[in-house]
Amino acid sequence: MIRTDALDQLPVRTAVPALERALDDRGVAVLCAPPGTGKTTLVPLVLAGLAGGGPVRRVVVAEPRRIAARAAARRMAWLIGERAGGRVGFTVRGERVVGRDTVVEVVTTGVLLQRLQRDQELAGVDAVIIDECHERHLDADTVAAFLLDVREAIRPDLRLVAASATTDAQGWARLLGDAPVVEAQGVSHPVEVVWAPPAAPVRPPHGMRVDPALLTHVAATVRRALAERDGDVLCFLPGVGEIGRVAGQLAGVAAEMLQVHGRAPAAVQDAVLAGSSGEGRRVVLATSVAESSLTVPGVRVVVDSGLAREPRTDHARGLSALTTVRASQAAGRQRAGRAGREAPGAVYRCWAQAEDGRLARFPSPEIKVADLAAFALQAACWGDPDASGLALLDPPPAGAMSAAREVLTAVGAVDAEGRVTDRGVRMSRLGLHPRLARALLDGADEVGGRRAAEVVALLSEEPPREYGDDLAAALRAARRGGDGYAARWRQEVRRLSSFVADAGGGSGPDDAAVGLVAALAFPERVARARGEGAFLMVSGTGAELRDGSGLRSAPWLAVAVADRPAHSASARLRLAAVIDEDTARVAAGHLRFAGEEVHWAGGDVVARRVERLGAVELSARPLKQPAPELVRGALVEGLRREGPGLLRWTRESEQLRERLAFLHRELGEPWPDVSRDALLERTDQWLEPELSRARRRSDLARIDAGQALRRLLPWATGEAVRLDELAPERIEVPSGSRIRVEYGGAQPVLAVKLQELFGLRETPRVAGVPVLVHLLSPAGRPAAVTADLASFWQDGYRAVRAELRGRYPKHPWPEDPTTVEATRFTKARLKREQE
Repeated sequence: MIRTDALDQLPVRTAVPALERALDDRGVAVLCAPPGTGKTTLVPLVLAGLAGGGPVRRVVVAEPRRIAARAAARRMAWLIGERAGGRVGFTVRGERVVGRDTVVEVVTTGVLLQRLQRDQELAGVDAVIIDECHERHLDADTVAAFLLDVREAIRPDLRLVAASATTDAQGWARLLGDAPVVEAQGVSHPVEVVWAPPAAPVRPPHGMRVDPALLTHVAATVRRALAERDGDVLCFLPGVGEIGRVAGQLAGVAAEMLQVHGRAPAAVQDAVLAGSSGEGRRVVLATSVAESSLTVPGVRVVVDSGLAREPRTDHARGLSALTTVRASQAAGRQRAGRAGREAPGAVYRCWAQAEDGRLARFPSPEIKVADLAAFALQAACWGDPDASGLALLDPPPAGAMSAAREVLTAVGAVDAEGRVTDRGVRMSRLGLHPRLARALLDGADEVGGRRAAEVVALLSEEPPREYGDDLAAALRAARRGGDGYAARWRQEVRRLSSFVADAGGGSGPDDAAVGLVAALAFPERVARARGEGAFLMVSGTGAELRDGSGLRSAPWLAVAVADRPAHSASARLRLAAVIDEDTARVAAGHLRFAGEEVHWAGGDVVARRVERLGAVELSARPLKQPAPELVRGALVEGLRREGPGLLRWTRESEQLRERLAFLHRELGEPWPDVSRDALLERTDQWLEPELSRARRRSDLARIDAGQALRRLLPWATGEAVRLDELAPERIEVPSGSRIRVEYGGAQPVLAVKLQELFGLRETPRVAGVPVLVHLLSPAGRPAAVTADLASFWQDGYRAVRAELRGRYPKHPWPEDPTTVEATRFTKARLKREQE
């Protein structure tokens, strides 16, 4: 029996006629409706003809999470008086509840991706709804791009709706070809905002770590909310670990404690979504799954920790994982709205009001921050390896796509041109990250299909921390475990086992099998011990185990899970398996290098014959006669690291370089740039043939830099002969002395005793630039500085004369220095020479 009363109460009903008109006219639409309005439940039923009349059509609803897909299907089935599996069903990874009468099927976006790869036409499907598209999950963006391709190429009749819980829908409207935007108004009650920051500063999140002091404060805020407000409390936390810790601190409160997240057992999820039995209050501790995908009845109060989890990838270190971030302003609004669904409510925000304006407006689109290997494989299977032809709200970053293609090439999923291989197609259908798909397929041949599936199931969902950091021990714990994780693990093992044969390779110890499969999944993370619990991965990243870990004595590890704490040079190993060197060589064989290695190290050329796995050196011995071109490359490397100072620079060489730098600065070409970088870019032009003859650092030190620099002079144009004219090494002053010009500063400098310039009215110039004259006392000490000698004789000389004539009475100090003869000598010496 259709529950008409419940359907009529859904606010989205008023927007349904406009949505149907938009689909009739354009075939595409964007539906904006706040959480709780019925966009996820009523709209699919109407479009399928199961509510409100109309022809029966088959509708697929794509949800970002398994928990939301199950909940939406069950809710829709309840609304039409049925159980899931009848006219409304759902399909998520490892679970399919549909029947031959099913016309509305709720699937995860990952499942829909797999279906599109197998059947691009989506035969029999009349409409697709992409729900919660505002969350910008990568699978949802990819599904939308593929569906737009399908509509354009083979199914113009396929109806497509992008459903969003926010009003920021213009981007999606443009992506769908200026699709109409249909908005539904929610029935929301006022929500009071209570700012509840911690009394003392807490450390910001980094990696997966959250300051325990913040979690203690969140738990205290939940207690405060229970005391100050009526109704159930919904508390948002970033992850399962934080939910568990806050639940522990709330032990003893007078309320039923429930935990909702993607890993929660179905019975717990159902209990949360069913609402309170009326016998007492509830505290629901939830991750972001409760922001918009799910409706939690009975909630009057929200406690928001202000944190969320987003994927991040460190391509340089080969590490990718979820990381804790500050939740965006949009997420804060969604969370707060949960308190005003059924009656006026309140949100307790565990941060200061002044911080709110500094938060990001929206969460980061996953395509910008995530590991793109799985996306790149999907694009290659679709026939667009670089994704340049896909209609995406944000293009994939070039660096991330390049790293993804390297991974796909290494695991054999694509060829050198980026085209998908038969193996890549098979991998794409496993519902796994390409790394794990490789581990399953190749590992099955070595350790047997069942054991490979067991290990890959462990790697696809990280085990609870209480399982420890030893992957082999975690496998044994999962086998005997009776917790929710073990149940999900066994279900995934059954699913994966169906893809691989269990013939051969099944014997041998579990520890070796676990290590091999993990190493096949993450070959760049194979690591060799460096002592004291420290390891070096073949990717070049240092890594450390926690004190007390049973893995600290292992010679080699296959690292399954690692993260890098903020401001730390080393990664932290959280899950790994013991392996031996032979396993490391097998798994990371594509990173093996054996041959001559000549490079600059420790201040000189080092020549060795080496064998290494990536950054891990396996063996090395000295190389007596390395190839000359390799030696030259190492010497150039040394020059780049330590600079041209490795050459022999005399005072004349330094001054020549300064003169050339001055001419390049003032006159430009053809006078050469002799800066450090320019010289290192032109070693072929000025350091040959000496550089090719050199073999070590001491040989560089014998190269005359000044002689080498002269090769850069503009000989071809004939300008080289004007060097001494344009930038003379010395200038003859009126006394007859030839004084050195210093070119090292911003302006050429002539340091000369004042008496030697008597009679000189104008400042000397070089290349048209007046020199900066440092006038010295008879003792050679600075007396004055001027770039305008005429002005100095007129205005400044009298003060200098008054100060110094008494100190140096033996030297001439005429009243008008422009009318007397310059001299290097004392008055007595001048008199004798005149006699």
